[in-house]
This record gives sequence, C-alpha cells and structure tokens, in this order.
Amino acid sequence: MIKKVSIALCILALSTSCVSKKVYTDLENRYAQLKKDNRKISDQNDDLNKAKTKLDQDYAALKADLDKTKAERDKLSNDYKAADKSLKTLQSSYSALEKNSDDALLANMNKNRDLLGKLEAKEKALADEQARLDKLKADLNASSTRLAELESMMASKDAAMKKLKETLSKALNSFEGKGLTVQQKNGKVYVSMENKLLFGSGSWAVGVEGKKAVVEVAKVLGDNPDISVLIEGHTDDDAYAGSGAVTDNWDLSTKRATAIVNIIGENKKVKKENLTAAGRSEYAPLVPNTSAEGKAKNRRIEIILTPKLDEISKMLNEL
Repeated sequence: MIKKVSIALCILALSTSCVSKKVYTDLENRYAQLKKDNRKISDQNDDLNKAKTKLDQDYAALKADLDKTKAERDKLSNDYKAADKSLKTLQSSYSALEKNSDDALLANMNKNRDLLGKLEAKEKALADEQARLDKLKADLNASSTRLAELESMMASKDAAMKKLKETLSKALNSFEGKGLTVQQKNGKVYVSMENKLLFGSGSWAVGVEGKKAVVEVAKVLGDNPDISVLIEGHTDDDAYAGSGAVTDNWDLSTKRATAIVNIIGENKKVKKENLTAAGRSEYAPLVPNTSAEGKAKNRRIEIILTPKLDEISKMLNEL
C-alpha cells in the first residue's frame, strides 16, 4: 500500500507543475501515516507469534508437570507397600513372642528381658513407622484425588475436542476430496485447506468455494467460544515471483492467514480475542517439495483449534 502511494505521489508530481503546497503536504502526511500503520501491523504480528509460542510452551510444561505428578504418586505407593510389609513383620514377631509358654519364659528369663527391651524398641519403631505410613497414605490419597480430578479434566477436554472434530467433519463433509482435511492430534484439532480450494496463484483473495468452507468453520467456532484458534498460512519453496503489495512467501502466507481470520471474524458469535493469524512461509512443509503434487499439498491454510488450559494449569500449581 505504501509503495502504491509513493508511486501515486511521483506520478502526481510529474503530471503537473502547479501542485499546491497544501496538497503536497497532505500527501506527505498520508505517506508517513501509512508507514506508521505498517510498522504497527508488523509489531502486532510479532506479538501474535510470541503468544502462539508461549501457548505451545505452556502446554508442554503442563504435560511435563502431569508426568512428574504421576511419578511421585507411584513412588508414594511403593513406599507405602514397603512400610506396610515392615509393619506386618514386626507384628508377626510380636505375636510369636506372646505365644511363648510360661516354662519357656522362665527358662529364658534373662534372654527374654533382652527381647522385651528389643520389643519395646520395636514397638516404638512400629509406632513411628505407623505414623509415617499414615502420613504417606494421607499424602497419597490427596495426591491421587487431585490427579484423578486432573486426569478427568484432561479427558473431558479430549472428549470435547473429539466432539469438535466430529462436528467440523460433518459441517465440511461437502468439501471432501477438494483439498480439505480435519484431524485430531496432540490434544488439538487441525483443519487443513489446500490453496486450490482457497486462493489463486500469488493471491490472498479467497474464492467463492473456499469462503463457503471457511464460513462453515466459523459457524462451529461460534458455538465453541472457549477454543483458541491459530490460523497458519503455508507456501511451497518456490520464490514469490509477483510484485506490488507482496514481497515474498512470508508476506504472502501472512496475508492469506489474515484473509481467513477476517472471514471467520465476520461471524458475530466468534470471539475475535481467540483468533491469531500467522505466516509460516515454506518452513513447515507436510511433504518434500520435490514434485508438483508435494508442492500443492504444502500450499495450504491450517486452522489449529486448542482448548484453553487455564483450569488445568491452576490444578497443577496446587499439587
């Protein structure tokens, strides 16, 4: 846009030698404002990319914390079993001593005095061990309860994402075989649309058929307000050969992602604060760019749906 305004200024300056100072000043001010707007949009795009990276890191951290909690629970369980075995051994020793006959006690009085002393020490150790076992058991129960709640919550999130995937698949059924797929993996739902469904070569204007598919996605998102949505634009590794408002594949992929965001945002039920647009250029291919078919698969838009993990994060912090 800035480049177009610059060209317009040049043409205007060449086409007439009688441009008023006010008109020239207004054009200069407009050019400066456009440059400022361009920088602002670029900064916002960087912030969105950072937010996406932080979300992925938070999800990985939550997963690591869950694995750590499971390991601690298993350790507590093993400690409890070992202590319980020790308790039973002490109780068995104590029972054996009680069964000694009076004659045996008299005959072994001196020895039994020593045994009684040892028994008292064992009883004290038993009491201490029982207290430790009770604490371990209480800690284990508390940890198991919270872990069960956490696992239930994560299972609920997975079930919700599965249902979301099924809803999307049903809504987009008519586009099957036209370069559109819906998958669920890593706790997220991925809607992938090849460019042949959405854009012309070098363009970021969405075609009629592609817009229909995006509108269907937006309807489902409008009914699921607690889903974070990342729209990624991807290209093949062919260098951008056009000119004008697009500079390279990075720019093209970002403009295409933003075009999809704008269509989804037209649905009033969709929370725009849940939407993020990102350009990935050619650096996240699905398959090698060694054939025309491979390049076609890599030229795509991916809509990545992620459940919000605030509640799960809070529970992990309380463990």
